[in-house]
Amino acid sequence: MKTSTKIKTFIIIFFVAITVIITARHFIGLHFKKKFSARPAPGVIVKEVQKSLFYKSIETFGTAIAQNSKTYRIKKDDVIGNLRITNRFVKKGEIIAALKNSNNVVADFAGKLGKREIAQGVLGSDSLIITLDDLKKIVIDIKIPESYVGILRPGLKAEITSSAFNEKIFKGRVSSISSRIDPSTRSILARISVNNKNFEIIPGQLMTVKIIYDEINQIGVPESAVTIQGSTSFVYVVKNDTAEKRNIKIGNRNFGKISVESGIEEGDFVISEGVSKVRNKSKVKIISTKK
Repeated sequence: MKTSTKIKTFIIIFFVAITVIITARHFIGLHFKKKFSARPAPGVIVKEVQKSLFYKSIETFGTAIAQNSKTYRIKKDDVIGNLRITNRFVKKGEIIAALKNSNNVVADFAGKLGKREIAQGVLGSDSLIITLDDLKKIVIDIKIPESYVGILRPGLKAEITSSAFNEKIFKGRVSSISSRIDPSTRSILARISVNNKNFEIIPGQLMTVKIIYDEINQIGVPESAVTIQGSTSFVYVVKNDTAEKRNIKIGNRNFGKISVESGIEEGDFVISEGVSKVRNKSKVKIISTKK
């Protein structure tokens, strides 16, 4: 074969190989572009923006005290018949204990009876002490830091809880506030009145008291929906299956929610779960809607 023919053949094979390589790369690129660029829209859970009650609170502890309480001391030998005390409720004027000298022990007010034995060896150990407590209302005296003096006022709502009642909340109100600040503790004394119509709270019980103030009915979103970056806070609002980033101004936090003062409106749907997978103007797939 002549040299010129060999050169022509080589050149043709070279260009054919180049063409094949370019064509192959083009189709391989199209394959991977189709495979990796057309990813499905991320699934998200959205929450409808609604108004909720937000507030600030002062939390402290206090001991439950019966609204009215009285003790009666009697000698055991003076009692006529059996003395029934345990779990006994009496009305005002009802005989608590009939005595031999006719000086019967009479209830000064309606309430629940209790009994305290006097230890052996103590002077008058032949006596016993009967207690009478009006349990329809319980009062709790609490100490509040003086920095809250400008906030405290009679009538403020209070929520009262105890480890003895799991998550049950008793309702109460601030009934009175001391006229002086204790200079040694820099605190002021306030009294909370609690409705105890079912006689669940008993005197001496340690209670957690939360005083509610600055209540406001405002739109709010779940804490999980809000992203905070420095001084900026934002959420993603979903419209037509597209996530739109909205800067918001946030306020109080209560019950896992954050109040929103501006940036979104009532009735909007914000992404509450799946925020990390979303970008502004990206398509999303709504998996669930919570109201």
